[in-house]
Amino acid sequence: MSLVKRNNLVLPSLMNEIFNPDWFGGMENVSRNVPAVNIVERDEDFILEFAVPGYKKEDFNIELDNDILTVSSEISTEDKSANDNFTRREFSYSTFKRSFTLPETIDSGRVNAKYEDGLLKLTLPKREEALPKPKRLIEIG
Repeated sequence: MSLVKRNNLVLPSLMNEIFNPDWFGGMENVSRNVPAVNIVERDEDFILEFAVPGYKKEDFNIELDNDILTVSSEISTEDKSANDNFTRREFSYSTFKRSFTLPETIDSGRVNAKYEDGLLKLTLPKREEALPKPKRLIEIG
């Protein structure tokens, strides 16, 4: 934090405070968390697993643009209650976006997604020519 001296008082710079990432620390209802992702390569495909408990499958936006796969979500909720003397209004907002550059070996037409028990699972099948070939014996001529 930088300090500014005025009238023999040393004060924190307001601009530094505003742009400090902890400035929003008191706002518990704002979430900027990016979900953890596991990536597993198998012989026939890649599996991407996102840990996203509390979401619904409608909360996700999954796009494939050329070789860029993007998974994102934006959720906002509002809770409002009124009484004779006051009105209470709380809101929360959560968003994330993850992008991945896919290898040329992926068959983009067969990519699929499934959401169950807080886990978003994307299956990225490999193209036929990228699949491992069985071992064969070569005769010497």
